[in-house]
Amino acid sequence: MSAAVSEAERRELEAFLFLEARLADTSRYAEWEALVTDDMSYWVPAGPVQPGADPAAGLSYINDNRARLATRIRQLQTGKRHAQTPVSRLARSLSNIEVLAATDGEYTLCATQVVYEVATQASARLQLWPGRVTYRLRRAEDGSLRMAAKTVELVTAGEPLPNLAFLL
Repeated sequence: MSAAVSEAERRELEAFLFLEARLADTSRYAEWEALVTDDMSYWVPAGPVQPGADPAAGLSYINDNRARLATRIRQLQTGKRHAQTPVSRLARSLSNIEVLAATDGEYTLCATQVVYEVATQASARLQLWPGRVTYRLRRAEDGSLRMAAKTVELVTAGEPLPNLAFLL
């Protein structure tokens, strides 16, 4: 069941998700990082997520707090991360966006996402990364939106995966 938000709020929330996706796709990491909160959590679990699951209690492909995420971004920005030299060409599609909760300037949204990757540093084959994404967005003091959490549940979680060296 979707949470009740105004049409203007819904458009603003969706525009934020589309911006976040575009910045990640185009390797604009400094701009992407400016969208996140100081307590950001970025989690890609290695299997289905049960409600209330603790990211520290299970196996994860990625389980970054804000400091670890900053390190990941700095590595990507060097241009010397061999798993991303040259940088993969990415395009993602977001659909089925739902606002699950909206309380006191904090929003929980989910969407279906497919990331299309051409890993030019490897086989140059098209790799698909389909999944369900849950976002927690929060209003900053200036009224702008910031991302406090992003969880990507890959459809292929638990299966052998190629190198995941970019931001989902």
